[in-house]
Amino acid sequence: MEKYDIKILLILLKSIEGRKDFFKWLIENGYPELAAFSNAIRGDKEALKWLFSNHFEPLGIIVNAIDGMQQAYDWLAKGSHPVNLMLAMASRHDEKAQQWLKERNLDIFLMMADAIYEVNQVLDAELSSPYVWRR
Repeated sequence: MEKYDIKILLILLKSIEGRKDFFKWLIENGYPELAAFSNAIRGDKEALKWLFSNHFEPLGIIVNAIDGMQQAYDWLAKGSHPVNLMLAMASRHDEKAQQWLKERNLDIFLMMADAIYEVNQVLDAELSSPYVWRR
């Protein structure tokens, strides 16, 4: 994630928040991996598969870590830029990760972590509803 320009990360943030116009911009301007990442965070399994099938495994692993998969955390801790691990941890409201990002003035990743946390709260609430249609 650290390789992207701050402007692109801000657009990604808006896409994660559910803004379809920013999602569309990512696709139309050469960032389909970030559009897929955004949708994968929002629970789109096909987007997650697309990341792994199109050589964007690190983004898929970040999504899996956000979802609490221990193997993904372990991989990020060993073979990835620390920002990726801290983003995943901060997205689960890990205070040490949030502090790490704050100390380095990585505000965009803090904002992204907060947005991801909110998305996951909504997804968890929707999935726990007795009115959810299950296949």
